[in-house]
Amino acid sequence: MPAVVAATVPLVRDVPRAAAGRSAVGVLGSSSPGDAQNAKIWKAAQDFEASAIGQFLAPMFDTVDTANGAFGGGSAEEAWKPMLVNAIGKQIAAHGGFGLAAPIFAALLRAQEGKRT
Repeated sequence: MPAVVAATVPLVRDVPRAAAGRSAVGVLGSSSPGDAQNAKIWKAAQDFEASAIGQFLAPMFDTVDTANGAFGGGSAEEAWKPMLVNAIGKQIAAHGGFGLAAPIFAALLRAQEGKRT
């Protein structure tokens, strides 16, 4: 069974950066009956990558002192900053990200295959 999964799951180097934002069907070139499920798994992997990138960026934004700037500081900025960091993470992931989505997708497929047997 693992040989089948390994043959159908792309490696990180096999998923082009241009594939960002596309569905699993578009990335994998598959048209099997499980495509809708694979598309959901691919979306979950991309969402996880975007969240991880946002978490990597959060400490960088926490070190910026905006309280003394002309346009920064205040409770509103503190409320909106996490949303800004998440949006930046989503944009980075949508344009190729760090390459985390493909191995996460592969791991999720392996886990799904393990539950079926």
